[in-house]
Amino acid sequence: MTRATRVPKLGRMTTPPTHASALVRRAAELRRVLNRAIHAYYVLGAPELSDAEYDRLFRDLQDLEAAHPDLATPDSPTLRVGAEPAESLGKRRHLVPMLSLANAFSDEELLAWEERNARIAPDVRRGGYTVEIKIDGAAVSLTYRDGVLEVGATRGNGVVGEVVTANLRTIPDVPLRLLGEGWPALLEVRGEVYFPRASFDALNRKREAAGEPLFANPRNAAAGSLRQLDSRVTRRRGLRCYAFTVEAPGARLPFTTQGELLEGLAAWGFRVEPHRRRTADLAEARAAVAEIEPLLELLPFGADGVVVKVDALALHDELGAVGGREPRWAIARKFAPEVAVTRLLDIKVNVGRTGALNPFAELEPVEIGGVTVSTATLHNAELIAARDIRVGDWVEVTRAGEVIPQVLGPVRERRTGAEREFTMPERCPDCSSEVERPADEVMTYCPNVSCPGRVLEGIAHFAARGAMDIRGLGYERAAKLLAARLVADVADLYDLTVERLAALEGFAEKSAAQVVAAIAASKDRPLATLLFALGIRHVGEGAAELLARRFGTMDALMQRSADEIGSVRGIGPTIAEAVAGFFRDARNRRLIERLRSAGLGMDEPARTATEGALSGQTFVLTGTLPSLDRAEATRRIEAAGGAVVGSVSKTTTAIIAGEAPGSKLDKARALGIPVWDEAELLRRLGGSA
Repeated sequence: MTRATRVPKLGRMTTPPTHASALVRRAAELRRVLNRAIHAYYVLGAPELSDAEYDRLFRDLQDLEAAHPDLATPDSPTLRVGAEPAESLGKRRHLVPMLSLANAFSDEELLAWEERNARIAPDVRRGGYTVEIKIDGAAVSLTYRDGVLEVGATRGNGVVGEVVTANLRTIPDVPLRLLGEGWPALLEVRGEVYFPRASFDALNRKREAAGEPLFANPRNAAAGSLRQLDSRVTRRRGLRCYAFTVEAPGARLPFTTQGELLEGLAAWGFRVEPHRRRTADLAEARAAVAEIEPLLELLPFGADGVVVKVDALALHDELGAVGGREPRWAIARKFAPEVAVTRLLDIKVNVGRTGALNPFAELEPVEIGGVTVSTATLHNAELIAARDIRVGDWVEVTRAGEVIPQVLGPVRERRTGAEREFTMPERCPDCSSEVERPADEVMTYCPNVSCPGRVLEGIAHFAARGAMDIRGLGYERAAKLLAARLVADVADLYDLTVERLAALEGFAEKSAAQVVAAIAASKDRPLATLLFALGIRHVGEGAAELLARRFGTMDALMQRSADEIGSVRGIGPTIAEAVAGFFRDARNRRLIERLRSAGLGMDEPARTATEGALSGQTFVLTGTLPSLDRAEATRRIEAAGGAVVGSVSKTTTAIIAGEAPGSKLDKARALGIPVWDEAELLRRLGGSA
């Protein structure tokens, strides 16, 4: 806070009032003044209190709430300092799914977008548009009940996010209590949390000085900061937030246009990105986009495009969404990614958890979009050959999705003749085993399950969220365990003790105890989770779920041939052969027995018939759903009493179609079977999933 005029005066309390009502009034007045000062400083940019005055009043409120805990409220500014670490992050189903935006990379694509919308709602041409900068951060939802922040969550998969309320409370742009009037009793405000460029650079300088790994980019750093278990860490990061829309199912919002909605958010106490514009038609919107584009690199935060939205809110409902995943009434106007030219110094190979040999480029460091890039992906040897990329070339490099650096191709006119072609090694660079090249694949593999490169990647995958979820055991710590020879494979994790871990650099006794406890807890995971965690080639979460449900036990699966495994609906011959081959290897069978001896579960819990919203109904899934993978969609349907089958018949209740559906959709239409998208499935499931 900086010095300003008209400072509200509150006398310092030397002797606390004894009357309860006086304490309540005192606490309420302190909260009012402090919250107003936070809003004035961070949102309005017009400070009302000096730093010293703010700190004095803040300490008064802290002291008062410490002495009388019953006076603390959910909108107290003292909550912004952070709290003790949480045990874990819970889950939160959004009131309305958080959708993703379609992209337009040219004015022609923008015109085509309007043309498609006009066929559904002709008034769209005359309804006007808003143009808003697309902040490059982490999307969040903020649920307010009776004007007070109740829950804050990450976007997650768009339907369910992680609860990060304590962390969001530390961000000064997030109102703990709404200002003004007109807001519904229950509403969800959507916003984008971002890392200011200056704060991100300062954090990386601090980490570099401490010898800690640097964050790759502000977007990922913002997302990681939101998921901290200790909200005091989040507060120190200096995150900011812009709000951009509101959802209030069942309630009527006091706005008729997107422009009014943004002004309303500002009146309720939120920061709204100031470069927004209202245009009469798409021609004006395109002109506004052209004016904004050169400003993006000058902003104090990352921006990855401009969002064009139909202004009239009534048309939003009329236009709806594509497949339940993309609103038709909004589109992100993206610009050509920045491309830099630099020297390709060498092509090296990294060994992945499945043994895949992944070539990557070592580059002369070059800055792309504010990030210094020194390595980039090359995908596979076939692509390197197709693009004629050679060691020593000058190459064009970009950041795919503005995150992952990749080599686009060589600048051939700059060749000197000294460049050399790349060939994949005949032996694994980590263990010298002879590599394998399956005839029907573009990748080359190391077959040695004990290969150090495979083991490191395998342990990191085994411990990751979605797999065995061993909290506190990430890539860096897995590397330390291997370097210290405390583990040689994932089975060795279950022999670790607090004493052995605590003796290792980077582990205190408390963190060692937490990791050992997380390892013990992972023994209770079901068979489907273990199958995915083992890192069997081609076996993702969906395939692991199908195999576990079909065979029920590890022993039953291990005894099956590739043909028997391939008979499972949803498991093709490539997956079947990979699974059968994995269990034919004596080293893998020994690993399974060691895991069994360590106490890991080798069974899939039996599913019992369930009564619910879909009881007695059968469904067929086809195509790729926007936010649910096939295993999760199946789980939700079965949890609601329904059944998922592999083929369409006259008895099928509905076919649930996603992107790129197969012939099942044609058959369903021929039989007159109803076709649902993901949004319709979620609506029918209601609260039963």
